[in-house]
Amino acid sequence: MPGANPRALQKARDLPADGLIFDLEDAVAPAAKEMARGIVAGALNAGGYGWRELVLRVNGFDTPWGKTDLALAARLPIDAVLLPKVERADQVAHAVSLLDELGAPAALAIWCMLETPIGILNAAAIAAASPRLAALVAGTSDLAKDLHALHTRDRAPVLTSLGLLLLAARARNLVALDGVHLDLADDEGFAFACRQGRELGFDGKTLIHPKQIAPANAAFGPSSEEVTWSRRVVAAHIDAEFKGAGIVLLDGRLIEKLHVEDARRIVAIAEAIDQIECGTAPPT
Repeated sequence: MPGANPRALQKARDLPADGLIFDLEDAVAPAAKEMARGIVAGALNAGGYGWRELVLRVNGFDTPWGKTDLALAARLPIDAVLLPKVERADQVAHAVSLLDELGAPAALAIWCMLETPIGILNAAAIAAASPRLAALVAGTSDLAKDLHALHTRDRAPVLTSLGLLLLAARARNLVALDGVHLDLADDEGFAFACRQGRELGFDGKTLIHPKQIAPANAAFGPSSEEVTWSRRVVAAHIDAEFKGAGIVLLDGRLIEKLHVEDARRIVAIAEAIDQIECGTAPPT
């Protein structure tokens, strides 16, 4: 959400999105940077965003605004800082050092956008740069530009980059978020990109308009069939452990530890979604 748009920040309090990114970077013109900081600070300090994960995208440290943005982030009631165009591990280390100097809470996480060829090639080192790091975000628009790639429906030109980002994220147990879909009139293409992102292994997708939230939630949330099967897998495993059985068979299929771990993850996601939709408790 553009940090200089108070109406968008107000409407976000009612959006069924898991996270909200308050943008001070690309979505804000240079002349409006200082004003955007004030608008974002006012909105976040006023609260009302409920269970949503709150993230501030700052300007790069090679700009006149980056360090001041980070100083603001250290004081705001947010969950994470999103660093743009990260290309090296030392950029993350520098941000961590500044946050420590600024007295940021220890729980304040860092997210990194990988949106250049160098950033993608250094994804593994970036992912290992700091315990504060919680997520890698694919910046597919800038990446396609730098690759001189076409924006195709199947996203074949960026699949190698997406795969490298995912490998780096999974190797360090980080969240991996897919890039944005810019054509708001292309509902079919957006639905395909969401399905593809989930099939690749992404945890979710970054969005640019409220109309994209429902399709993304449907694509990345587990289906009722997946949840039912996962609950059965977990129950069968518990029953086998209780009986001292070494092998678990469910509907003729061998259930191994890796299947049980994945089933528990799917059940946990489903339960968090239920909590959010019922408004009974924040997700864990």
